[in-house]
Amino acid sequence: MADPQPGTPEWRALVQEPIIDPDRVIVDPHHHLWHFAFGSRYLLDDLWADTGSGHNVTKTVYLECGSFYRDDGPDHLRPVGETEAVREIAETSDAGNGQAVISAIVGRADLALPELDEVLDAHEAAGGGLFRGIRHAGSFAREPDALVIKGRAPE
Repeated sequence: MADPQPGTPEWRALVQEPIIDPDRVIVDPHHHLWHFAFGSRYLLDDLWADTGSGHNVTKTVYLECGSFYRDDGPDHLRPVGETEAVREIAETSDAGNGQAVISAIVGRADLALPELDEVLDAHEAAGGGLFRGIRHAGSFAREPDALVIKGRAPE
């Protein structure tokens, strides 16, 4: 039998955590959403299935993962599409249904860009008050095909 595909419900079901302190309020400081990656999707209902598994996760912080980029426009502004999409999803998460709320967004910007200020301003505008900053992943892998998430940095 083949191993479950990363990101699928079968893959996530491989780990079951014991609920040690169900009353402790938890803010999940790092999660992703994607419409199609790793051969699967992981959106708000999937996040809620994980955060509602018995722990008391009340808020989350979204970290960029290269999903929802704009299909057109200047290359340096395409990552802003991720902030736009997640802000819309966050608005749904804040509907008052007792589930975890996406309370902050960390987007992506290339720190070497001469247009960096423009990119940051665009993220700020797109974030609807949820944009908190950026991460510029600096990892490099000598054998990137061996990784699920490949590094973006040049050698």
